[in-house]
Amino acid sequence: MHTRYAIVGTGSRAEMFTRALTGPHRDTCALVALADPEPHRLAVHNARLPAPVPTYPATEFRRMLHEEKVDVAIVTTVDRVHDEYIVAALESGCDVLTEKPMTVDAQRCARILDAVRRTGRRVRVTFNYRYNPLHETFKRLIASGEIGEVGSVHFEWLLDVRHGADYFRRWHRDKANSGGLLVHKSGHHFDLVNWWLDDEPAEVYAQGRLFFYGEAGAGAGAPRDRFALGSDPHRDELYTGTSDGYQRDQDVFAPGVTIEDDLAVLVRYARGATMTYHLTAYAPWEGYRVMFNGSKGRLELEVVESDHVAAGATGLIKGDEPGRATLRVHPHWSEPREIPIPYEREGHGGGDARMLADLLGRPDSNDPGLGVAAAEAEDGARALRIGLAANESIALGLPVRIRND
Repeated sequence: MHTRYAIVGTGSRAEMFTRALTGPHRDTCALVALADPEPHRLAVHNARLPAPVPTYPATEFRRMLHEEKVDVAIVTTVDRVHDEYIVAALESGCDVLTEKPMTVDAQRCARILDAVRRTGRRVRVTFNYRYNPLHETFKRLIASGEIGEVGSVHFEWLLDVRHGADYFRRWHRDKANSGGLLVHKSGHHFDLVNWWLDDEPAEVYAQGRLFFYGEAGAGAGAPRDRFALGSDPHRDELYTGTSDGYQRDQDVFAPGVTIEDDLAVLVRYARGATMTYHLTAYAPWEGYRVMFNGSKGRLELEVVESDHVAAGATGLIKGDEPGRATLRVHPHWSEPREIPIPYEREGHGGGDARMLADLLGRPDSNDPGLGVAAAEAEDGARALRIGLAANESIALGLPVRIRND
């Protein structure tokens, strides 16, 4: 018997799910409907499917769930309305897969958690970085006691000037839509550290500012065309000719940017470990560094996804580097050693395909891995609480204690 899925929100991100449901997972899954406020995007997605499915205005989401006998709703809308569709689906007797972040503020988060408790249904958040094989290897090493008890974590994430600009061109640039990068983007990273440590965040202090982008951005002297999205006929078809007036390629130095691009966060966890975290959204290269300091040594992971952005690049095209990753253990009283790790450039390090195999009910039998636990609603809330507390701390200039309820 096929599990029946419907998708609400048919922007470009929805395509990962339409391809999976009608391709690798079609033997056990069925895409039975699409919903969106914009008829044009519904028509474009439907034309790309092997066979068209019924489409509904987003305002008729509940009717769609009932009429199409939906088992699982997939939410890929703008972040600020995630809760509307998640709660409606739960109350209609459906389980939910939602894009990260689960939502954008504490009130909406509480509403989702309350609906989960009331209905007994399930919400899973698509934190695909958990499924990256090198992140699983990292967790294995920590869980094995390789570096002993963890005392502190340092996590640096760099978005290069092409990828970083993407959050300042689109709807994400308005914090009311996305919660800012500490919610929309860093939620991935906070979930990883929460998962690696298996601990609860307790207190947050943060500083952040809009430095490079925006109306008074320090990067405004660079040629504007280096920040333009560029042409992609497949993508452009979704956003050209719509009736909602949405402009996907806005000037990153125009007025209206209300999110930060340079962010520093200090987190204290319940068992005492601390994390220093920094996100830079205007770096010359893209990648990240994670360091765990423990009672028996230190674990260091460095991933270089691109070492530069070519001057003539458009969209998210990077430089010529194929990407690389290194993982080292530095034990106390002995020489460091490098740990062999798998590294895939595509699909978030291979995480997308493995996540879909898990969430859509067909784990890869050839790769038992660590038995990654899918992120549930409470995991989504735990990552969100760090980002929300950091936003509050920036506004107040004070540390913020996290309530895990």
